[in-house]
Amino acid sequence: MPLRIVLVRHGLSSFNVEHRIQGRDDLSSLTATGQSQACATGAALRDLTCAAAYCSPLRRAAETARLLLAEQGQDLVAEQAEGLLEIDLAPWSGLLREELRERYPEQEQQWRQAPELLELQRPDGSSYLPLPELMAQAQQFRHLLFDRHAAALADDQAPPQTVLVVAHNAILRCLLLALLELPLSGFRRLRVDNCSISVLNVSKGGVQVESLNGVAHLGEPLPPKASGARLLLVRHGETDWNREGRFQGQIDIPLNANGRSQAEAAGNFLAPVSIDRAYTSCMARPRQTAEAILSSHPGVPLTSSTGLVEIGHGLWEGRLEQEIAAGWPELLADWKRAPHTVQMPEGETLQEVWDRSSMTWARIAASLRTDETALVVAHDAVNKTILCGLLGLQPADIWAIKQGNGGVTVIDYPEGPAGRPVVGAMNLTSHLGGVLDRTAAGAL
Repeated sequence: MPLRIVLVRHGLSSFNVEHRIQGRDDLSSLTATGQSQACATGAALRDLTCAAAYCSPLRRAAETARLLLAEQGQDLVAEQAEGLLEIDLAPWSGLLREELRERYPEQEQQWRQAPELLELQRPDGSSYLPLPELMAQAQQFRHLLFDRHAAALADDQAPPQTVLVVAHNAILRCLLLALLELPLSGFRRLRVDNCSISVLNVSKGGVQVESLNGVAHLGEPLPPKASGARLLLVRHGETDWNREGRFQGQIDIPLNANGRSQAEAAGNFLAPVSIDRAYTSCMARPRQTAEAILSSHPGVPLTSSTGLVEIGHGLWEGRLEQEIAAGWPELLADWKRAPHTVQMPEGETLQEVWDRSSMTWARIAASLRTDETALVVAHDAVNKTILCGLLGLQPADIWAIKQGNGGVTVIDYPEGPAGRPVVGAMNLTSHLGGVLDRTAAGAL
């Protein structure tokens, strides 16, 4: 991972508090809370050495970057970049959200339901599409970033070079979509809270989302829950085979001592969170993890599901990677390069795992009331296929998603189980020590 990109949204602004449309106008400023959030974010990033920092020139982002970097203590100054300006919503600028609904009900509905199709008018009477314009801007900034840091991207074996980006809600969501090469229809599937931290790793092999929308450094473990059901997706704690890099698949390996500690830490992390139901793969390692989390939630029923068991690696199970490389060199190379094409010897394909895990997930989501939160504890490949489906990715893209042992992911359904899901946070591992995911990178 030669280039690590850390994304931070600006702190709480005066317009955020007043529920006004901000857009590209520079009319709002950081509140005292926003300033505190920026400092807390800088403190959370102290262990990272940044090669460069970029920020939007708008005051709320530039001030967040200044306070963050001062607290981070590296004596780094953020370069202001026009490519990080927020979306241009000039006709709406300064309006309260309720005023927007009253004055422009059709446009407001379009913005909520299919924002990529929203059309606004400039003062000269010409029309424009704000979100496609912003997406083009995000793609240009991505190219600038890759050009500036081409030397780091050229060497996959070098230590990662970290770049900090401080900007706004809509441009950061577009930048995430651009990095993952997803269409604008995925804009509403992502959530980016004030002063949240997201981490992406870029290499020759592509882009990996290490974590998304972490807010624990601001005092609460998870982003606030709005209307609609919520699911908490957790990967099981570490096993000895994770640590050794041995392919587990459907061999029922229990947690090791570190895995039990990770499960306990996840339980402490989620102790303040209301949980109404829980589901687990029927294998030992996720069940042990779920039971540790539920120790802080007595009385919550735990249901096992075969639809959540790990991918069947067949003849690869119990083997180290070098053993698989000796016996199936071409198939292992395909697994790393094009995993969706691989039929595991006497095992499963990713599509088979995708089908059963997605069906199980949809059934769980459909069973929840709007006020309920459910815990789901499963495995690396299972979680990755679920998340790829929710984000609009394909089985070929599973390496774009990271799932650390004991990591917590948040999925919300504000429009109901049949509506568009929102990835509220992904692979949160701050409870295991710091912003970065330092869990074992062993085989599935």
